[in-house]
Amino acid sequence: MLKKIDRARLFLEQHSGLFACPICHHSMNQTLQGLICTNGHRYDLSKKGTLYFLKSQLKSDYDANLFFHRAKMIQGGMYQPLLALLAPLLEERNVLDIGCGEGSFLASLQQLSSLKAAIGFDIAKEGIYQASNHTTDTFWCVADLTNLPFANQSFDVILNIFSPSNYHEFKRVLAPGGRLIKVIPGEKYLFELRKAFYPNNEAKQQYSNHLVVEKLLQAFPNTRFEKIQYQFVIPKALQASLLEMSPLEWGVSLERKAQLKAQPLAQITIDLLVAISENE
Repeated sequence: MLKKIDRARLFLEQHSGLFACPICHHSMNQTLQGLICTNGHRYDLSKKGTLYFLKSQLKSDYDANLFFHRAKMIQGGMYQPLLALLAPLLEERNVLDIGCGEGSFLASLQQLSSLKAAIGFDIAKEGIYQASNHTTDTFWCVADLTNLPFANQSFDVILNIFSPSNYHEFKRVLAPGGRLIKVIPGEKYLFELRKAFYPNNEAKQQYSNHLVVEKLLQAFPNTRFEKIQYQFVIPKALQASLLEMSPLEWGVSLERKAQLKAQPLAQITIDLLVAISENE
């Protein structure tokens, strides 16, 4: 089996044209160490086979613990109906996963679908370090969604799963006729967890995706929606990970978390809105 850095070199050999320098926006060429743009800006591969495109570290509230538990839930089957819906939409496409976290969604999709090329990035280096442990032919990098290190019109599909958006940059890197697939939580998403975490705070138990959908439609009017809703029965081995996998736990008292670990949730509502937007 190839080392991570050798897998990454092979990817860059085949797909360096997908990248553009985030400093000067010129095209990039492969070197033995990584990539260099026509103005001489260099980006060297880490030992894990990842590239770091940030000029300075951007703060992320997502840490290694959250990514670890999120990976366990994704790999444990929590989102299988979502993956089944998405996989056929990616067949033989260049795919960019924006805000990929620890990479389990994209790695799972690459196992279910034959992709031309797959790149995932996040601003949280802790997530990308974990993503590099996947054995799929996915390329991972640390980057900023407001200044994407990718060439104009280079991707057929952008995935944006539970992550912020920058529609100006999305349109720039999407090919004509390309597709943005944005996965948005529904009103009942993880409702049992919100209620358990904040039993006396009705405001924190509620969620609305209205503003997110409205902003998306302003940028991509040609959008259709698929709704996915089901109950996921949580295996006992994953019940503790549910408590640690999302920002919902931020601000929850240690006492309350201890109570929930002693009496864990046995099932959880998955309520998702999948927006499929065509780039005109």
